[in-house]
Amino acid sequence: MSEVLPQFRLLQPGTAEEAIAAKLASPSARVCAGGTDLMVAMRRGLVETDTLIDLAGIEEMTAIEVNADGLHIGAGVNLRRIAGSSLIAKDCPAVAQAALTVAGPTHREVATVGGNLCLDTRCLYYNQSDSWRKANDFCLKYRGDTCHVAPTGNRCRAAYSGDLAPALMVHRAEIEIAGPDGRRRVALQDFYREDGADHLALDPTEIVTGVHVPPSDIASAYAKLRIRSAIDFPLAGVAVACEITAASAHRFSIAVTGTNSRPVLFEAPDPLTGDDDPDVFFAGLNKLVQKSVSPQRTTTTAAHHRRLSVAALASRLARKLSAA
Repeated sequence: MSEVLPQFRLLQPGTAEEAIAAKLASPSARVCAGGTDLMVAMRRGLVETDTLIDLAGIEEMTAIEVNADGLHIGAGVNLRRIAGSSLIAKDCPAVAQAALTVAGPTHREVATVGGNLCLDTRCLYYNQSDSWRKANDFCLKYRGDTCHVAPTGNRCRAAYSGDLAPALMVHRAEIEIAGPDGRRRVALQDFYREDGADHLALDPTEIVTGVHVPPSDIASAYAKLRIRSAIDFPLAGVAVACEITAASAHRFSIAVTGTNSRPVLFEAPDPLTGDDDPDVFFAGLNKLVQKSVSPQRTTTTAAHHRRLSVAALASRLARKLSAA
């Protein structure tokens, strides 16, 4: 199969309800907005569909709003707006920082929040040309029966590499989903599953309409490891949030991307207090991160290197946040 974009019809609904109706009428249809990842997947034969449902014209999905209930970001908001929003930089700094690290300026101009949150999992054995994959008998994620990363297992180990998810998760974000039975919100960490071939808890008839971030007084930051300093997906990325408790202690939440088939969220079991030795505390935090992630051989970089690097990034960010 050549990497020429296959023929498809394009539907452009004006509302979320129209988009859902279109999905019900055409079960094999795929939704898109920016399409920065989907178009590449279609060219490589990884996505086979004759219908795309373009969500870019749905007005409710392009809004950024704040009220007493918190911050709402529509799924169709592009990453340039997220990275440049003074409101988001103030209330959710890790989210703005994460958006700024995604790909390059031209990608961020069209790539969307919903697309980044629903980003397909990636693997050295999956994101290849059709001829390359065929020569390797495909893989468990696509047409094959073996995960080349873990051949003795029965689960796909492809890694989730979205940047926004961990940054939103440390701010306790919820994802907003619309479907034939109405609308619902779920905690963002519950939207993902530890299965590279089926990593989203999203029914085929549902679409993501936005994310909700509750009010908080949390400091946060995001950083990632990648081969080049721009454009690349994260080999591993980490968001850290720091909340000061009533006793003036620092409590940390950490979320990691690029190591597992889902973004991983966890809390430091104990806060940093004035009685603690900071060096001992952050050394312990480093070990906690190493134990909490499960990088596999899904990229050109060794799994252990990614484990050590993301742990070092997390402890470094936590130290900076506590000092600030």
